Amino acid sequence: MKKILIIRFSSIGDIVLTTPVIRCVKQQVPGAEVHFCTKAAFRNIIASNPYVDKVFCLEHSLKDLLSQLKAENYDLVLDLHHNLRTRILKSRLGKPSKSFDKLNLEKWLLVKFKINRMPKVHIVDRYLATAASLGVTNDKKGLDYFIPEKDEVDLGTLPSTHQKGYYAIAIGAQHYTKRLPVDRLIELCEKINGPIILLGGKEDMTVGHMVDMYFQTEPCKSQREADPTQNTVIFNACGQYNLNGSASLVRQATAVFSHDTGLMHIAAAFQKKIYSIWGNTVPEFGMYPYTQDFEVLEVKNLYCRPCSKIGYSKCPERHFRCMREQTFDFTLPVLGQSSQA
Repeated sequence: MKKILIIRFSSIGDIVLTTPVIRCVKQQVPGAEVHFCTKAAFRNIIASNPYVDKVFCLEHSLKDLLSQLKAENYDLVLDLHHNLRTRILKSRLGKPSKSFDKLNLEKWLLVKFKINRMPKVHIVDRYLATAASLGVTNDKKGLDYFIPEKDEVDLGTLPSTHQKGYYAIAIGAQHYTKRLPVDRLIELCEKINGPIILLGGKEDMTVGHMVDMYFQTEPCKSQREADPTQNTVIFNACGQYNLNGSASLVRQATAVFSHDTGLMHIAAAFQKKIYSIWGNTVPEFGMYPYTQDFEVLEVKNLYCRPCSKIGYSKCPERHFRCMREQTFDFTLPVLGQSSQA
């Protein structure tokens, strides 16, 4: 039996992207006992994963976590985060380890000089490379996300306008430059022209409310009455569900629109049709949806993209063209015809 520790402290999308490693190690290494280490805030992403035997969390101090991990006497540590804290953990555990290559130089060249030396390899495959010495190979089964039954959302609890099908928009992202401005979100909703659920955390409630209120204004109502083909109806679910509840709504959606953020990868886990919206970051970083059925919405050949591998609180160039000049050119699948993993 091999006892293997996988480390990825954050964040939502990055942890979801590690799930093929978890599954493949558990299924392909005879007798493998797989432990996962993350931050306490992200425990629930992994807690229901049947391929994980034990979860450890960074809560108060690295010292406390280290004492717990030392007691396990691991045979191998797979470091899928590779930062200062994980290097400290590996050093003090004193066990054989393999580390994920973050390609920081290649990312810096792309951000700073727009020189693209990034390999055309998805980050999932780069994660899996850390387990190659175990004989682990990609099983091509994609990402995993497991929702506890208590967090599944009954569509009967939704507004009647959304019970027979809807499109989901994940409106949030950690950084401003990854998010569509409110007026562009409204344009996107008008283009979708159907029942829409807005998904996000409590921090996204205000933006969701603004979008919702726009479609309830008298001019907008009058327009819909004059033009019966206008069918945009908003349900603002931001802040109303925990992450698993939002994931449940993603799973049951006909299609999902998302910025470069965690719910995009959760949608990929459920093999949804995804429209991924890119602002200051680019798919070339290797974190596009890990699925065959997705479309990229971006402003190509913009001189300042990417301006960061993460994001900013405001556009460094002050024009925000990467989101302002988005063209919403897409064809939607028929409402209600959703595939589920």
